[in-house]
Amino acid sequence: MKSKRNYPLLVLKGIGMGAADVIPGVSGGTIAFITGIYEELVGAIRSFDLTALRLLGRFDLRGFWRHIHGGFLFSVLAGIAISVFSLAKLMKYLLESYPIFVWSFFFGLIIASSWLVAREVKRWGIGTVVALAAGAVAAYVITVLSPASTPDAWWFIVLSGAVAICAMILPGISGAFILLLLGKYAYIIGAVSTFNVPVLLLFAVGAVVGIVSFSHLLSWLLAKYHGVTVALLTGFMVGSLNKIWPWKEVMETYTNSHGEVLPLVERNVLPGGYEQLTGQPALLGWAIVFMAAGFLLIWGIERGAAVLSRRRAAEQEAEKH
Repeated sequence: MKSKRNYPLLVLKGIGMGAADVIPGVSGGTIAFITGIYEELVGAIRSFDLTALRLLGRFDLRGFWRHIHGGFLFSVLAGIAISVFSLAKLMKYLLESYPIFVWSFFFGLIIASSWLVAREVKRWGIGTVVALAAGAVAAYVITVLSPASTPDAWWFIVLSGAVAICAMILPGISGAFILLLLGKYAYIIGAVSTFNVPVLLLFAVGAVVGIVSFSHLLSWLLAKYHGVTVALLTGFMVGSLNKIWPWKEVMETYTNSHGEVLPLVERNVLPGGYEQLTGQPALLGWAIVFMAAGFLLIWGIERGAAVLSRRRAAEQEAEKH
């Protein structure tokens, strides 16, 4: 880890991750990847190991904080928390009032993200192409699965927490959408709104076990098979575009804990077909504008990060001399 950190910038990156995580279909892992903190985040989560437990057992809090990269994790998690609690209502309003604009923006964002992440693969070959295709197919299949009817037993709540949190750190796969597929999205959201402590504790246990275990696997894959793993993650992003397509026809609905009727099963339609099926304007021109805005935002972030990286490298080189 780097000794000098721009913590306010890390908080802003966490805010971006939190904003993405509250939308079923957009992954906070995607935002982590495009803002350049993905591998560092996975490594920091992986640092919760036996060494960390021993340091905590000896009450060596300073050593424990350094070992888990506490400053980095705290900044990112603080940003996520700020975003979830402050932007959730705003994102809900925007999705209900301007769905085509919001999904178009994220569609452009994911296209740009896929392109930038694919550039991290230094050498393309049969293995990376197969991994790219496998990731795209897997994400696409996940997005077209119908939500299941599942038990409310304690073990399934723990399992749901473990699976959903793993999805949240995978670019292109939304943890919220995985919960929807598992039939537990409304159930967990209801537990949050009613502060159902037993359910939340079970879910939290699953989330902690899942993310620590999965981060070890993901960190190992990035270290040993970086190109193939990044290609697989790129495929996840490409496949998730099916979920983010702005024009959809609602096939089935469900009622959440607040009595609101929400889409459950949707299918993608062309803009012209959308107008015929729903009687609503497709707003194609504005959709293209918002797609371009999402693309340019990611391109601008990447350009800005590159400039900062070159400036930091020049400063370090000057310090040597």
